[in-house]
Amino acid sequence: MGTDSGWIVERAKALGFDLCGIVHADKFPELDQFSAWLGRDYAGEMSYLQDPRRQEPSQVMESLRSVIVCALNYNTAHPYSTEAAAAASVGPPRGWISRYAWGDDYHEVMWEKLNKLAASMGEYFPQPFTARPYADTGPVAERVFAKHAGLGWLGKNTLLLNEVLGSWVFLGVILTSLDLTPSLLPAETPPPDLCGNCRQCLDACPTGALVEPYLLDARRCISYLTIELRGIIPDEFRQPTGWQVYGCDICQDVCPFNRSAPASALPGFQPRQKSSGENLLQPSLEWLAEMTEEEFREFFRGSAVKRTKWSGLVRNACVALGNSHVRPGGAEYERMVALLRRLTESEIFTIAESARWALSRIQQEPA
Repeated sequence: MGTDSGWIVERAKALGFDLCGIVHADKFPELDQFSAWLGRDYAGEMSYLQDPRRQEPSQVMESLRSVIVCALNYNTAHPYSTEAAAAASVGPPRGWISRYAWGDDYHEVMWEKLNKLAASMGEYFPQPFTARPYADTGPVAERVFAKHAGLGWLGKNTLLLNEVLGSWVFLGVILTSLDLTPSLLPAETPPPDLCGNCRQCLDACPTGALVEPYLLDARRCISYLTIELRGIIPDEFRQPTGWQVYGCDICQDVCPFNRSAPASALPGFQPRQKSSGENLLQPSLEWLAEMTEEEFREFFRGSAVKRTKWSGLVRNACVALGNSHVRPGGAEYERMVALLRRLTESEIFTIAESARWALSRIQQEPA
């Protein structure tokens, strides 16, 4: 690695990034495959993925020469969703929020660090240059650049996998006009694919979103259904969605490379908590479902959860209540029924319809 690139990597790690690599801004084979993926309509309603610049890096920034890729570990010491699900079958009905959204908005965390790195580069390099940071905020295929910068391989769950950190990493990039020395020498290839014959992620996905190894149909993915989809969750996916109210970690939770992944010490990635004790680690479904729009805006300010909007979170909480262990009998059941009946009268169709579905489920007598 050249002196210039070595300095960037060291500076990135000094700023708190766990991994950093550099790659020339070439059009890699994975970018050509993206057109076929879009052609199958696997992107669903995510129209922003249609931006042609995602397949042509040279169109993203004029005079683009190099891409700096940074990774930040967001894993915590809390149990995985697959471990916590069994314990959640007793006590008040609870939901699951994807690990990445427990604390501060990762866009802001990454953006701050990337901008500091870009500012440092301005002091280190004497020549004029352009540097443009992106933290999952632009038409950039971060995972592809990360692979070819030597940070890991693209696993069967389509996520970047690193042999040490697993897949619990946020990725950010800095596009620059600087002609930097790549992390991998011309004769070197990206890290080998170590997934082997394992198919735990495919077998564990409740909705069959991983239609084959390395191929995701986002329209079936619980993360898409609970975050990106603005309408009602299709009936065929409601029961498989289970207790998920924002995103899904299952294909990561079961991955062998995540079993011994280190935990981040950053306090900003710990579950956000209210003074009343409610927090985002297995949150109460009753709390989420009866949350007002004003309460949503206040509590989730500076959180990635705001992506789903208030109506989306309440919709998801209703579906999760329909999948909960609540059944006729007891004060808890009466409260849930009263709450869902109120929500069936919502002027927002997605909430009202989801509440009706949930009522029909919990009012069934146990077999």
